[in-house]
Formats: sequence, structure tokens, C-alpha cells
Amino acid sequence: MVHLRIVAPSDRSEKALELLKAYGSVSNVIFLRDAAQRPDGDVILCDVAREDASVVLGDLRELEIPRDGSIAIEYVDTHISEAAERAEKFAPGSPSDAVVWEQVEASTSENVELSGNFLAFMVLAVLLAMAGIFLDSPILIIGAMVVGPEFGPLAGLCVALVEERGSLALRSLKALAVGFPIGITAGFLAAAAIKEFGLAPDGFALGDGEFTEFITEPDFFSFFVAFLAGTAGVLSLTSAKSGALIGVLISVTTIPAAANIGMAAAYGDGAEWRGAMLQLSVNLTMIVLAGVGTLYLQRLLYRRRRIKHLRDPVREKAGLPIGRSARSDR
Repeated sequence: MVHLRIVAPSDRSEKALELLKAYGSVSNVIFLRDAAQRPDGDVILCDVAREDASVVLGDLRELEIPRDGSIAIEYVDTHISEAAERAEKFAPGSPSDAVVWEQVEASTSENVELSGNFLAFMVLAVLLAMAGIFLDSPILIIGAMVVGPEFGPLAGLCVALVEERGSLALRSLKALAVGFPIGITAGFLAAAAIKEFGLAPDGFALGDGEFTEFITEPDFFSFFVAFLAGTAGVLSLTSAKSGALIGVLISVTTIPAAANIGMAAAYGDGAEWRGAMLQLSVNLTMIVLAGVGTLYLQRLLYRRRRIKHLRDPVREKAGLPIGRSARSDR
């Protein structure tokens, strides 16, 4: 279930209340008149079946409640309520498959910020991967993949392309365009220092690692794994199975490839540099293609459901038009 806390101006709260009471997928509706301040208005609390959350939120946005009020979304992990169970049964589909698009948009917007923390994690991840290459340690490579923050902007770019949100696309591209060069530069400087002071392990030769040679040798499986990882990453972002994202991070070779680019430049190895650049390009491209394709299909299913809902007579209770949206952008 999804819990909504709605602060609505008094001229729209009654319409929102009647709308929510008419939904079979909504339960535990509570109305608190004049309970809100800054902004002033009434407060409505309710629980919505996850499958219908975006549909319900779409109607509330048509009432322009966010313009003068607010809608807060929280997930209910456990509920003991027969009314809530009936609401879930009313909404078609499975809760684990449902996409709450407002939550997806909010989470991706937060994860594409070019912040100090983002750059710090990028540098730390690249340096961890560099250490893994020096030591030929798959454990360190895996750790670097988990630490790397690059999937946030990649997911944000996928959402931006599907929803045609130019500002989000620019912010995502900016984070990637700045983050990777800074991480690669950090790897280059660290590798150059290690080479200069003779700190590399005895007998180290770039590209000879038994467990890390895959980083600069992209093949069919590089495309295949990156595509699967991009699909799984978006599914974990849009579903309740967010734990799958860790597996996605471990599957892709973006951070190790970035580390190898810096190391190859420090050691003057052109072949390794080209191989790592190709590996990085393959992974980034396939993740975005897979993510856009997955989101497009999910968005298409939601749009069909939304269009069907626009013909629902319950919309009349809130004075919303039947068969079309009151918002020009939906």
C-alpha cells in the first residue's frame, strides 16, 4: 500500500475527498478540516493500492492540489486491515509490478545531482578499482562497482529520455560528463605516483592480470551483460525489489574501465587505453538503451491504464472531465 498525506486548499479539498471516497482502491480515508498551516488548508490522509497510486495521483494533480498545497507519498510495509486488502484486490495487477511514477521521478531527480558526495564516491570507486587492477583482486573490483554512484545519473537519463524532460537529461549528462573525467584523472594521478615511487607489486604489467583482464577486452558478453544489467537496474528502480540494484552494480564494468583508462594513460599503454575506453562506451550505451526500452514499455502500459481510467464516471465527483485530462501535459 501507498500512504498519501494531502494538504489541499479548502476550495478543492471537498472534491479531492469525494474522489478518494469513490475509488475502490483507496481505503482508510481521514479528513481533517483546517488542520494545515503554511500552506493553509485541509488535510486528507488515505491508503492507496500501489497498482493505482499513479492513477489516483494523476487525478489529484488535475485538481492542481500541488500548486497551492502538497502531496506526500510514503510506503506502508505492513498493514493489518481487511479494508486495505479489499482495496488491493480491487486494483488489477500485482503490487510488486506496479510503478509509482511520481516516486521514480523524485528518486531519479535526487540521484543525478552533481554534488561533492557524488564526486567523492566516484573518485573512491575508481581508486578502489585501480587497487584491484594492481593486485589482480576481483574482490576489490566488485567493491569498486558497488561504491560507484554512476547508475543514478544513468537511470535519470533513461527517465528523462522516456518522459522528454530536458532539464533532467542535462543534469544527468552533466553528472556523467564531469564525474567520469574526474574519477579517471584521480586514477591517472594515483597510478602515476605509484609508478614513479615504485610502489606497484613486483612483476606488475598492465593487462596481464588473470582476474581483471576482462576489463579491457570487450566482447559479445560485454554487450549482453550490460543490456541485462540496464534492464534489471530500471526494474529495481521502478518496482518494490530495490535490493536487486546491488546485483546490477556488480554486473557492469563502468568503474573498472574508468580506472583502467587512467592507469593506461599513466603507463603509456595505448592498447589498454583503447580497450578500456571501448569497454566503458559499451557499458554506458547498452545500459541506457536497455533502460530506455524497459521504461518505455512500462510507461506505455501505464498510459493505457490512465487513458482507460479517464473514462471512469468517478471523476465526475471531483468535477473532472470524462475521457480527457484537465492537464495539457498528461
